[in-house]
Amino acid sequence: MTMQQLSAQDAQFLYAQSANTLTHVMGIYIYDPSTAPGGTVRFKDIIGQIERRIDSSPVFKRRLHRLPFDIDYPYWVEDEHFDVEAHVTHARLPEPGDWRQFCIVAARHFSRPMDMTRPLWDVYIVEGLDRIPGVAPGSYALLHRMHHAAIDGVSGTHAFIALSDKDVNGTPALELNSQHGELGKMPATADVIMRAVNSNFSSPVKLLNAAMKFMPALLGAVMKTSEPAAGENRAGVPQTRFNATISPHKIFNAVSFALADIVKLRALVEGATVNDVVLAICSGALRIYLTRHKELPKSSLVGIAPINARSRSDADTIPGNKISAMTVRLATTVENPVRRLQAIREFTRDAKEAKSGLSARLMTDLTKHIPGATMAGVARLLTSERFAPRQTNLCITNVPGPQFPLYMNGAMLTHQFGMGPIANNMGLFLAALSYHGRISFSVTSDRAMMPDSDFFADCIRSAFDELCQALPESRPRQPKARKQKHS
Repeated sequence: MTMQQLSAQDAQFLYAQSANTLTHVMGIYIYDPSTAPGGTVRFKDIIGQIERRIDSSPVFKRRLHRLPFDIDYPYWVEDEHFDVEAHVTHARLPEPGDWRQFCIVAARHFSRPMDMTRPLWDVYIVEGLDRIPGVAPGSYALLHRMHHAAIDGVSGTHAFIALSDKDVNGTPALELNSQHGELGKMPATADVIMRAVNSNFSSPVKLLNAAMKFMPALLGAVMKTSEPAAGENRAGVPQTRFNATISPHKIFNAVSFALADIVKLRALVEGATVNDVVLAICSGALRIYLTRHKELPKSSLVGIAPINARSRSDADTIPGNKISAMTVRLATTVENPVRRLQAIREFTRDAKEAKSGLSARLMTDLTKHIPGATMAGVARLLTSERFAPRQTNLCITNVPGPQFPLYMNGAMLTHQFGMGPIANNMGLFLAALSYHGRISFSVTSDRAMMPDSDFFADCIRSAFDELCQALPESRPRQPKARKQKHS
């Protein structure tokens, strides 16, 4: 067993955490037990399933070993007191047990800080969902939290699918021949000191070399992104209700559509991708929402869109973070939904630097040479209430999932949603998650910033409907004019 140290990008998610800024993610999964043997799934069955698959990823059995004063990045070490039952709890949805009550329970669980002394995951089972429209009687929800220091979208999806089956007979959805990755051993004091000294003394030279290496590409990217898009007035990131200090209280809501309908919408603009359509729906929803509140800025809202930066040689099973990010102007100033999609398509097509992974390589080459104590201090400063910069209005992530049904203990997964971290000056996180022919738009925000999440969910539906009505087949056919006979 070897030492496993967090990467610079992993450590950033750890250092950015505070009392109100929680940098974990949460998958929300609803299961129908009618497909299970006997039509029921017991709590101990779920614990047994997790325990049988616990070696599918090292994230389940390793904890953080953080160094004094953050003199260097933390290490992953095997949890010598690991107990799967300490990570799994359950409850029943209180009355009236409807969708609104479920959203409240999910948001409250997400708002609780994780126990950072144990492996950074937990599972919360919620029963009593019978009054939620579209949910089968007897269904239960599995709320699965994982810290972003341990996983990104790809590795987190793998960790969840590894717990799942591809049929009611319990056939694993993934090959589980061997453990993927090492848990990590406790580092010796001498090794820690030597690595920390080397990191702190060599980092300035390495940092400068990395910066010089990418300077031409970086300047080109800055010049390119500084050019305003057609019909757009470049005015930076506008101030919105989401650019304020967040509280400990988060909110959750979600809507879903048929994935095939989202795919059809690509035909509205030549070359448009599913991701472009997702961005356009989010943009339309924001425009409707802020217009109703008489708060729509005169310049376009700006979103951050994470990008998977794993190379083809990188296995999806490797835990940790390998992500880039693309800044997208969402064209919220454009009234016509098709023209709005066109503007977003033109912007994402021209963002070649982000798509080719420039941002990820810059982050990897630059931040890995910053000492742990320096990065921790900077992260705390940039996420603080007073100094958090206004770099974006919101985060929008699109995570493709399996397009076949998944099961756990014979119960079929019928709905999938998700929650992501929000921060000071970025109080809105929209996640588009696709699974088995459906795509859900999940909303995470601050309760004070979005006290009317049901209305925002309606705005998402309206933005989707606007684009659907623009499709040629949805337009009413004009009757042909009859030829008049002339006498």
